[in-house]
Amino acid sequence: MTSGRPKIAWSDLRGARVGIWGFGREGQASLRKLRSLGVEPVLVDDNPAAGTETVLATAAGGIDALGRCEVVVKTPGISRYRPEAERLRAAGVVLAGGLGLWLQEADRERVVCVTGTKGKSTTSSVLGHLLTELGRPTMIGGNIGSVPYEPDSAGKYDYWVIEVSSYQATDLASSPPVTAVTSLHPDHLPWHGGVERYYRDKLSACAQPGAELTVANGDSDLLRSRAGLLAPRVEWVSESDEPGATWMAPLGLPGRHNRRNALIARRVLRALGIAGADDDAALRAAAAGYVGLPSRLATIGVVDGVSFVDDSLSTNVLPTLAALDAFPGTRIALIVGGEDRGIDYAPLAAGVLAREAPTLVLTLPDSGPRISAAFESAAAPGPADGGSPADGSAAGGFAGTTDCPDLEAAVAAGFGWARPGGIVLLSPAAPSFGHFRDYRDRAEAFARAMRALSG
Repeated sequence: MTSGRPKIAWSDLRGARVGIWGFGREGQASLRKLRSLGVEPVLVDDNPAAGTETVLATAAGGIDALGRCEVVVKTPGISRYRPEAERLRAAGVVLAGGLGLWLQEADRERVVCVTGTKGKSTTSSVLGHLLTELGRPTMIGGNIGSVPYEPDSAGKYDYWVIEVSSYQATDLASSPPVTAVTSLHPDHLPWHGGVERYYRDKLSACAQPGAELTVANGDSDLLRSRAGLLAPRVEWVSESDEPGATWMAPLGLPGRHNRRNALIARRVLRALGIAGADDDAALRAAAAGYVGLPSRLATIGVVDGVSFVDDSLSTNVLPTLAALDAFPGTRIALIVGGEDRGIDYAPLAAGVLAREAPTLVLTLPDSGPRISAAFESAAAPGPADGGSPADGSAAGGFAGTTDCPDLEAAVAAGFGWARPGGIVLLSPAAPSFGHFRDYRDRAEAFARAMRALSG
């Protein structure tokens, strides 16, 4: 066994001393898988939940216990660059990930890995839906959907569409022949330890042994400049491809970026040789019945003529700009901010200031002050400008920024400003942690605040 990207599979763990590090959704699935193999692992978590006395805390003997294992199956959220991970590797422990263990012995001709900073969930769900409706039952799993190595999931599917996060990508020692990458933008920098390492880690899902073709977002300059990190062959897909095509209309996905996501899915179908991939009528019929993913540009209600759009899964500048682009010409109160991961918000400010329709930016802790500062810097007059109004109104439709103490205050302020006929858009460009359990909890709080306005 190697301590890098181990070329081992779940079946290789029979009879081994195994630990599980991280006991969330994937950790619990790993436990079920190991028990199906007759292995009773050591269980360790950074913050064990109450009532889980058999789970050791990482800082209270957990690392020592893992150090006595041969293999540790690590949950994706635990960075392999953490000092504790380095300590385990130095002791000869193999760090593996559940997805990598599964992929090593899967029929990779029937697997597609989809990655990207944003757009991978929607593209994965569209691709899985189209495959199933074209007569090829498909599991959508990985970072969303099902865990593909659940003991009871084998043998039910013709194909597996696996969404791969940058965290999971570092666990893969092989790639399927066909992969897809939807976008690239700085993200998850604390986990990866820097932007260039993030790019390399993210794109490594496309270029491990076995990779042949990557279907990639051709509108991304960042991706094009890093084509050498993709598979030996690359097919670029642009949002302007297939002009006039309407087969994707039944998907009901707003925005040009989602049009490109659908086109990427179609190109993957063609690469797999799926019957119907070249037939617009067949694809249109297959697209019918698609249900969009929650918290991805989902209109959750209308109050007094103001629409409330939940895009809580937006944890980066890129999807927030795409969300604004999905509603051209519409007055938008944009709610942004959350956990501060140190990403650059200057591109967000530039995108909002270039928008012609009225746009008010409402910021939330913790990243709110940095977001406001980025807007102040972007809206500041240049040496020859001769000044501009303090509220930023000279910059297109930009109506300024307002720092809000919490989400409820931001929703109320946005509602008051967006009337009549506008949108209150929750697209935070930041994770939810520190204030909410996850993006779903943040979305529920957004919905509660909307309902409070309607009495």
